[in-house]
Amino acid sequence: MKFIVWLIRVLVFVLLLVLALANTQLATLNFLAGYAWTAPLILIGLAFFVVGLLAGLVSAVPSTVRLRMENGRLKRELRAARDGRQ
Repeated sequence: MKFIVWLIRVLVFVLLLVLALANTQLATLNFLAGYAWTAPLILIGLAFFVVGLLAGLVSAVPSTVRLRMENGRLKRELRAARDGRQ
């Protein structure tokens, strides 16, 4: 099973490498206020991927903190219930 997982990882890496090498043309991204960014297309795609990844991680922080707090509360309640029973 591990072999299949590694095979899939290698295939995805090779696919992304071929995609990156095929998209080296310059592209211009125009922002507001007349600012423009000219870079290889794959670099622009990578930048947007990283920004999306960071946005997803930041949006997951509140629920993660809330779940950790609830987990701690439930562990304290369980510990108190076990101590009261003994």
